[in-house]
Amino acid sequence: MQISLYDWNGNTLATWVGLDNYVDVVSDPALRASFGHALVLIAFYALLPLLVGLVLTAILSRARVRGLGFFRTVVFLPQVVAMVVIAVAWRRMYAPDGSVNDLLSALGMGSLTRGWLGDYTAALPAVGLIGTWFEIGLVTVLLLAGTGKIPTELFEAARLDGAGPVREFVTVTLPALRGEIAVALTLTVIAALRTFDLVYVTTRGGPGTSTSVPSYEVYNRAFQQGRVGSAAAIAVVLTVIIFAISFGITRIAERDR
Repeated sequence: MQISLYDWNGNTLATWVGLDNYVDVVSDPALRASFGHALVLIAFYALLPLLVGLVLTAILSRARVRGLGFFRTVVFLPQVVAMVVIAVAWRRMYAPDGSVNDLLSALGMGSLTRGWLGDYTAALPAVGLIGTWFEIGLVTVLLLAGTGKIPTELFEAARLDGAGPVREFVTVTLPALRGEIAVALTLTVIAALRTFDLVYVTTRGGPGTSTSVPSYEVYNRAFQQGRVGSAAAIAVVLTVIIFAISFGITRIAERDR
């Protein structure tokens, strides 16, 4: 916090600048864009995995599936792999001669092939989809664990009342999963806002600044540009945003119980 009030390159004496570094966070178009990119990643890291997790939970909670424990292990597996390893693997898959383009060509969609991480339009969604794949397992396991605590009598009562699969999920399963949904959203939103290693390994914020995010800007300004005070101000603002969003999710979940 204190460093953010100074202009300091990490070596020489620091110069007091007050709130100038915070003003720069708001006025610098590149920094504003990086926070906008982080909000886009929230959709990929949090909202999409939650949607997929809810669909999988609805299917698996109603049907009797053999090997459910094995399924949980498989979908959770990305969580135990280092993000750097995942980023390197996906960078190779997204390459012009990578498996993503090979798959599109095999499906007759060769016109869609491109260098995904080098495309100004496609780079950010491509990075976001890695986050989606990474977080689906965590969200699904949390939701499946929540469904295990729902009394079976509630499902039986809903079926006796003539509730179909969709109504049963909306009226019984979904309300009972509010706590798990809040936890899942909190964890995935924090992951989206603090993501650094994925961006650093796959795109280094490029092409241009199209995938730059606040965490990467902290590194870039502190260690590449020698603007430690500015980097500290970005980190403080990012911390406040993470706290505010997490607090908001928790309050909404508690209020609806």
